[in-house]
Amino acid sequence: MKKSFLLYAFILLVLINVFTYSFLSNEVKFEQNRYEKTTKKLRDSLTLMTTQLSDANYFSLEKNENAQNYFDSAVANKTIAYEKLIPVIKEKLMDLNANPKGNPYTGQDQIGANKFVINKVKVLNHRWIIADYSDGKMWGEVLLKYFVNEDESVSFEVMQSLLYAQ
Repeated sequence: MKKSFLLYAFILLVLINVFTYSFLSNEVKFEQNRYEKTTKKLRDSLTLMTTQLSDANYFSLEKNENAQNYFDSAVANKTIAYEKLIPVIKEKLMDLNANPKGNPYTGQDQIGANKFVINKVKVLNHRWIIADYSDGKMWGEVLLKYFVNEDESVSFEVMQSLLYAQ
């Protein structure tokens, strides 16, 4: 009886080991397939996001080599680095929000109690800027021309302004 019990126990342990090995090897394959699928999805979404970002930045001074070349002068000391110019332009335009009647470059007069201020600015190229503005209730966008003067100051001119309906 003791021999048959040991034989049954041995056969049972062998079967448990075979099934455990089979289960664990299939689990590893499953995890590897899941990892590969997840990695592929992440790569695809990263590629998609990179493409979308590239498309969104197509109209920007950072990506437009022709517009960047506009600031390179034949005179070496008159060259303006566009990387430093973009933050200066944005800062000067945002500083005008402190005006009590609102930012004059929104293209809108004050309507009601709130003044129009510029929220976001994007430098499109060596000449144009697009900006988003609001007074808290109404929103709009403005297309500006900007000029870098000889003394390296920046001046702005409103080309077109759009106020969205409420």
